[in-house]
This record gives sequence, structure tokens and C-alpha cells, in this order.
Amino acid sequence: MYIIAGLGNPTSKYEHTRHNVGFDVIDCLAEEYHISVDTKKHRALLGKGMIGKEKVILVKPQTFMNLSGESIREVLEYYKTDPSELIVIYDDISLVPGQIRVRGKGSAGGHNGIKNIILQLATQEFPRIKVGVGEKPAHMDLADHVLGRFNKEDGLLVEEAKRNAVKAVACILENGVEAAMNAFNAKKK
Repeated sequence: MYIIAGLGNPTSKYEHTRHNVGFDVIDCLAEEYHISVDTKKHRALLGKGMIGKEKVILVKPQTFMNLSGESIREVLEYYKTDPSELIVIYDDISLVPGQIRVRGKGSAGGHNGIKNIILQLATQEFPRIKVGVGEKPAHMDLADHVLGRFNKEDGLLVEEAKRNAVKAVACILENGVEAAMNAFNAKKK
């Protein structure tokens, strides 16, 4: 069984912001695979279902981004799941809008949600899918950038990235992280 967690902030105030791309991908997965993400448990919204032949639990932590690891740790402990069977989906400002990058492990790269997950799980060894949201403009505060919404052009690119992230999840489950990295980590032209 895999735990698939998308990172974001709860409440309608943050819907569809750059920082909530992880939540948006969970919503896309839920729609694609007919999984209701509506159970409140472990300080998260959860949904159980199947992706291909694999049992999954979709997770949207409700702890706010910087404490995402607390909720995810509770879910992993409850379902007795190893971090290697956790897939975390989140925004990345170092990738252009529309690009995704699959990794099998790694540092937080400055992302506070990932920092908290690494702290709570005491490991960096978990697969993740980063969704590009674009660099912060020089004149802008980072928080304002990640809590802002996409312009129309970037929004269309990110919609494509969300669809690719859904495909990347299915690829990880069916063929492993390495195969997903080979399939989805090509540079956008």
C-alpha cells in the first residue's frame, strides 16, 4: 500500500495557489481514479482507493504547509507504512511552470513542508514529485509568490504538469521510481 500526500494549506483562502499544487494533484488523482478524499483523520483529509493494482491512501494534510510532516507521520504510523512507500507531491520554485521532476530521495531544497516531513520521519528516503511553479520575481517576497495564483499562461502549463504528475504517480506504482524519473524528468523545451 502506498501513501500519496499532496502538500498545501487548508481553507479556501489558499485554493489553487502555487503552494497548493500538491493538493491540486491529489484532487486530480481522486477524480481520475474515483477516490473520495473526504475522511477527516490524522489531521488530514484522506481517501482510500486503488490506482492500477495498488492500494493507495490519498492525503491532504490540514496542518498547514510548515507542519505537513506531523500529519504524514501519523498516517504512516497508523497504516504501518514505510517511508519508501510514501509519495509526496509539492510545488518547486526552481522548476519552470509546467515542468515536473521525480526523485527517489533527497534534501528539502529549502521547502519548509519537506523540511518538516524529513524532521518528522527522520529520513530523506521517500519518493517525491515536484511540480514547477516558477521562480520568485526579484521584487517579490517569497511568501507572496508561493501564496499567489498563476497567470493564465502559467496556469495552463501547470494544468499540464498536474496531469503529468498523475501519470508519474501511476508510473511509480507500476514500474518504480527509476522508470518514472526516466519518463518524466526530461527538460521542458
